[in-house]
Amino acid sequence: MAVRRLVLASANPHKAAEMTALLRGTGVKVVPRPAGLADVEETGATLEENARLKAVAVMEATGEAAVADDTGLEVEALGGAPGVYSARYAGEGATYEDNVRKLLAELEGVPLEGRRAQFRTVALVAFPDEPEAISVGVARGVITTEPRGTNGFGYDAVFLPDAGQGRTFAEMPPDEKNMLSHRAAAFMGLAQLL
Repeated sequence: MAVRRLVLASANPHKAAEMTALLRGTGVKVVPRPAGLADVEETGATLEENARLKAVAVMEATGEAAVADDTGLEVEALGGAPGVYSARYAGEGATYEDNVRKLLAELEGVPLEGRRAQFRTVALVAFPDEPEAISVGVARGVITTEPRGTNGFGYDAVFLPDAGQGRTFAEMPPDEKNMLSHRAAAFMGLAQLL
């Protein structure tokens, strides 16, 4: 099997580490994006548009196939919010903690059965000379009333996946989270496509 080399579009060290771990052993070799490459503004109206913007920008800058993803937390009680705005839910420059705090405030008083949510990841590879490859992964669960656990990043401490045996993503070791996560489903699907 020929090894595919992909340049990671993400500069987020947490995402880069997760993507690298997820694709290890799949015949896909990921390399970090070049230092000094400017961040791509996520101006898309959908997760797919944002993933495409990032992958195409890095592919055009490097001349190599590039992989990007965009992930959104979609909460039913909030009409699907924060969705495409998950990383900046509490405003531009918001920290993970700011976003979680806003989410919990928005859900205050909503009982657990009304806190259904899903993480959705769109992973996309842009190639210089062939059609793009795209894969979507979903993890369903509920939003807890307070953060639990110290692993992970983003909303992991308040997301209780249906398959998590009563633990948030942040309460799981990374390898276990990687088996259940939306990002894992998207990237495993992508590896099969490649």
